[in-house]
Amino acid sequence: MASPAHYFGGEPSQTEDPTLERSFRGHKDAVTSVVFNPNMKQLISSSLDNCLMVWNFKPQLRAYRFTGHKAAVYCVAFSPTNGVIASGSKDRTVRLWLPTVEGKASIIKAHSGTVRAVSFSRDGRYLLTGSDDKTIKVWSLPGQRFRTALTGHLNWVRSAEFSPDGRLAVSSGDDKTVKLWDVQAHRCIHTFDDHQGFVN
Repeated sequence: MASPAHYFGGEPSQTEDPTLERSFRGHKDAVTSVVFNPNMKQLISSSLDNCLMVWNFKPQLRAYRFTGHKAAVYCVAFSPTNGVIASGSKDRTVRLWLPTVEGKASIIKAHSGTVRAVSFSRDGRYLLTGSDDKTIKVWSLPGQRFRTALTGHLNWVRSAEFSPDGRLAVSSGDDKTVKLWDVQAHRCIHTFDDHQGFVN
């Protein structure tokens, strides 16, 4: 596997210690989430400034700012298959963006509370969202069709992810639990409740 320096056009470091390769500046408020584009040529970040930024590793390529959310953006994910970016916001929506100069997005009116988690299945066919409304929802793509809601958390959902095979999902939240879900059966199959505080 290539070193991080390889992606930024530099030479591999001879030391084992991490080094700062590059710093990206452009958000006007705190950064809430950051993910790699699977092609390893871009980073995507979200912020309390209501925006997403797409950062190119090559310094000569400019960053793109995506606007459209009406409130803070708390989470971002990149589809592993089709280049779509998902973002979740305090405005209770999920937006699906095409990472182009225009920054066009489709809107899913997803939840009745802040959306704090977005995650694609490995095959890119499903999107998982988690919210302050205490639910996790599954959406089919393309088409943004609602599939099911997974209910059982007693407080805000902070994170949600698909398992690698897409059959299971895991979520965590302010109720101090981690829940394991059978996505097809729409039910919680195990709850881990050993945490003393909220689980992010």
